[in-house]
Amino acid sequence: MPFHTICRFVIAFTVFFSLPFCLLAESDSSGLKHFIYFERSRERIRDAEFLHTAAIAGAQLKYTWRELEPERDRYRLSLIGDDLTFLEKHHRRLFIQIQDVSFDEEKLVPEYLLTGPVFGGGVARKYEESDDGKVTFDGWVARRWDPAVRERFLRLLAAIGKEFDGRIEGINLPETAIGFGESGKYHPSGFTYEQYRDGLRETMRGARDAFPRSRVILYANFMPGEWLPWDDKGYLRSVYTYAASIGVGVGGPDVLPHRKGQQNHSYPLIASRDSSQIAGVAVQDGNLAEVNPASGKRVTVEELHTFAKETLKVNYIFWGIEEPYYSEEVIPFLKRQ
Repeated sequence: MPFHTICRFVIAFTVFFSLPFCLLAESDSSGLKHFIYFERSRERIRDAEFLHTAAIAGAQLKYTWRELEPERDRYRLSLIGDDLTFLEKHHRRLFIQIQDVSFDEEKLVPEYLLTGPVFGGGVARKYEESDDGKVTFDGWVARRWDPAVRERFLRLLAAIGKEFDGRIEGINLPETAIGFGESGKYHPSGFTYEQYRDGLRETMRGARDAFPRSRVILYANFMPGEWLPWDDKGYLRSVYTYAASIGVGVGGPDVLPHRKGQQNHSYPLIASRDSSQIAGVAVQDGNLAEVNPASGKRVTVEELHTFAKETLKVNYIFWGIEEPYYSEEVIPFLKRQ
């Protein structure tokens, strides 16, 4: 082989293998990457359809704060490490979601937060309020507005980042939407709308510091204390502005293009973001059961894909595994890409 040919080969080899691995993940011609959101069914990363569909870049997996920190300052990061090692072996990327909020009776924070006197109980009960004023229990959320609780969460993020930053594709923080009713009767101790907003900013900053190389996305869909466009306190917009200023991505947990709530809140903010800011949305349970009011027919995978890609211009779609949609519609659609 001539010397100049060998030199070109060496240069190409060096450049290719010096690229960040995230640049080598599968994506379509627009740069959009498809991930499968297995939630806490993490064992399903071994499914053949997932591993053998070329258009799938990787898996989005959910880990609870409680399982990652079973005791104070003792982290069980092997849960992430084992999944990551398997995915890397099969040329798939990992996006992680650290969950501190539930929609049932399960409390997802470590036990020491629930019992330690400085943490105010560690969690607070969430409530949903209907149009007729009826308030119902909606699960538990970590006290994100509480500096003592937030400091512990940021320590967890720092530990995860030290171990996995750059190896994982990214991390997304759970949705901002929580509710305690509007009357104030059910507001937890120390909670204010402004403190909640400021707490989210600090958490974003901490996540960005912990993951300077991996993607960071906040699911910013709604904010307590306002309902757009009628009652606009600027909370949601300020979260998006701050995220953009520190290089954090945005998105949301549902693709519901025909819902007025999403149309008035997160969607215009996602769509109007600067092109340098990443975004990701998740097609979760119930999304593919929605009906398009214009056609009277159930939405299709193609319709949601087009909306996410062309209207919201996202970089990531996280496809849920709700059946029968996942096997009968999502996987066949991705195989055609």
